Amino acid sequence: MGKLKGFIEYERAEEGYIPVKKRVKNYKEFTIKPSEKKLQKQSGRCMDCGVPFCHSGCPLGNLIPDFNDAVYNNQWEKALNILHSTNNFPEFTGRLCPAPCEAACVLGIINPPVSIELIEKYIVERGFKEGWIKANPPLKRTGKKIAVIGSGPAGLAAAQQLNKAGHSIDVFERDSKIGGLLRYGIPDFKLEKNIIDRRLELLINEGINFLTNTEVGKNYPIESLKKYDAIVLCGGATIRRSLPIKGTELNGVKQAMDFLKLQNKVVDGIGKTHKEFNAKGKNVIVIGGGDTGSDCVGTSNRQEAESVTNFEIMPKPSSNRSEDNPWPYWPFKLKTSSSHEEGIHREWSILSKEFIGDGKGNVKALKTVEVEWVKKEGEKPQLKEVNGSEKLWPCDLALLALGFTGHEPDLIDQLSIKTDDRNQLLCNNYQTNILNIFSAGDMRRGQSLIVWAISEGREAAAQVDKFLMGYSNLETKEKGDLPSVN
Repeated sequence: MGKLKGFIEYERAEEGYIPVKKRVKNYKEFTIKPSEKKLQKQSGRCMDCGVPFCHSGCPLGNLIPDFNDAVYNNQWEKALNILHSTNNFPEFTGRLCPAPCEAACVLGIINPPVSIELIEKYIVERGFKEGWIKANPPLKRTGKKIAVIGSGPAGLAAAQQLNKAGHSIDVFERDSKIGGLLRYGIPDFKLEKNIIDRRLELLINEGINFLTNTEVGKNYPIESLKKYDAIVLCGGATIRRSLPIKGTELNGVKQAMDFLKLQNKVVDGIGKTHKEFNAKGKNVIVIGGGDTGSDCVGTSNRQEAESVTNFEIMPKPSSNRSEDNPWPYWPFKLKTSSSHEEGIHREWSILSKEFIGDGKGNVKALKTVEVEWVKKEGEKPQLKEVNGSEKLWPCDLALLALGFTGHEPDLIDQLSIKTDDRNQLLCNNYQTNILNIFSAGDMRRGQSLIVWAISEGREAAAQVDKFLMGYSNLETKEKGDLPSVN
């Protein structure tokens, strides 16, 4: 414990934000770093619990009390080594993770939890600033070659871990740049792409080979995979869920990820603004209340939308935990993101019924109806429309942020990989029915969090290493192998 009674003396710290009117004029990150003293005090709030539930809350098993203690005692490089022992890319999770560790923080039972994600972010940023984070290529190679297909967080984590074990790694990416949804799904105001590029440079210097504009099974033949001793499939769950209502074919009804990907390319200078995907001067309706929907809100405001409305079919969550949602489970509470704070009208318990066209093939309105969820003991809640609640909303651009239903089938079919009834790859310890083919991330577990993708990549890498060598010294969540620290 860094500070005895620190959890009593110090309050929870948050990042500051640049004012809304200023930050919506560009796509840059807009957080304001707390002082080093404030971060150390926040680390001093950690109680070093006898049973640190934050460990189990974190999919990576981050050693949170350990790095908190190091930060409080001004041992930042030690904190960085502890953090990197379980997390390959804390600069991503420190910006994008919803922090299940904080939901499981014991202090959260009676007070706001420790700002774990904030501390994590500035540990790694301090590491880059001081030059402590350097390429660390393996001392020798095993002679084994591995193909990692997909360069999102799962693929990158698997590649780095397997490269660390001395294997030679080729990472295949069908897009023109590395990063998967980190690159083309997350807006720059949440993750500037130079953050990806500086880590990518390290991975290249460690000896990992990246092949962009290369789609296995299309412009790269399946037969060429035979030269690899093992293959790791990390292609994600990329099939977007649609909305089965009339009018979805109208111009102006778009998938959220198409909208976000195009804007990311525009910001990167490799794409052009398309009128159909531009919210400027339009009444925008975002259907779906998750993180992707929130990203659409922030992007629409930066494109100078006339109005932005967000619909969610579920009831409005309460501000606090309910009785059937106790600690340390993830709290289903009302979440207001920084994008929501930039200007939006939010509606809950709304069912979209029909898109209305203008007679020229363009969407002009959305018809909705209010719903209620009827609960009966022993049964799932049933959706019931509220009579007389139909309403027309002006709509020039509708963005469908409804999640994903699974992986694209082409490559999986060509490889004869078995899947389950949820369109996820059937795996035993990350190994598919083809013995030298493994999988990690959303392709294996379904749509999930970045922190889970990194965890999956690490765990899959250990299984691949064991398959090839008969044993593995790679760290896993169970092993938690700590490096030596100064």
